[in-house]
Amino acid sequence: MLLLLISFWHRNDFQADTQLEVELENPPLQTKISHAPFKVEVNAVNYQIQPLYDYALYGLVVSYAHHDGNSMLHKLWNDHLNTTDVCVVWSNSAFDLDLNDYSFWNGQFTCNIKTSDSAAWARFDMNQLSNNHLLSDDKVIRNKIKDISVGDQIYIKGWLSEYASEGGGKRGTSITREDTGNGACETIFVAEFDILRASQNPWRKLMYLSLILFLGTIIYHFVSPYRPRT
Repeated sequence: MLLLLISFWHRNDFQADTQLEVELENPPLQTKISHAPFKVEVNAVNYQIQPLYDYALYGLVVSYAHHDGNSMLHKLWNDHLNTTDVCVVWSNSAFDLDLNDYSFWNGQFTCNIKTSDSAAWARFDMNQLSNNHLLSDDKVIRNKIKDISVGDQIYIKGWLSEYASEGGGKRGTSITREDTGNGACETIFVAEFDILRASQNPWRKLMYLSLILFLGTIIYHFVSPYRPRT
């Protein structure tokens, strides 16, 4: 039980010996386009997509949140298209910092960061972090996105887009990495998604192994025959 708790606590630690893909040195690339709006359907709901920019991003995953469209504001807005929000870093923030000095987590629509180390805070470049609302009606892409873990190195290609649903609201997108606050997230209709290098965190593997052993012990306790003491 203790091993399970310890490994769970460290499951999202960043590994010092991780080899980062060279593409992560570069910031996201966007190009303004003129593209007609188009419609897609997810869970019997129609959505209109208005692409604004071609967009390509290489990043290191620091936090994420999956959505199923059946809870909280996603349910209120009838939004089944936004499959996941993923927060990533790149460039110096990925290569030169010990990311274990920081805590990252996703709110419903936000990526949050904190640290108790003022020097670490001063070193972090907020323009090298982005929270990305990922949109897709493609089951293969959606399943790939569902496989992400903290520490994965990923590639996303698609369009920075506005979108609206029938009977729901309209959501826009950030078009710069230098904004903050409400509306500062990138909304990407995903055309390609790849996990370039999956995290090799040994704590995560140990957590699953410990969980299996723990559950196995409980099951054995209840199914093993009773042997009264003599």
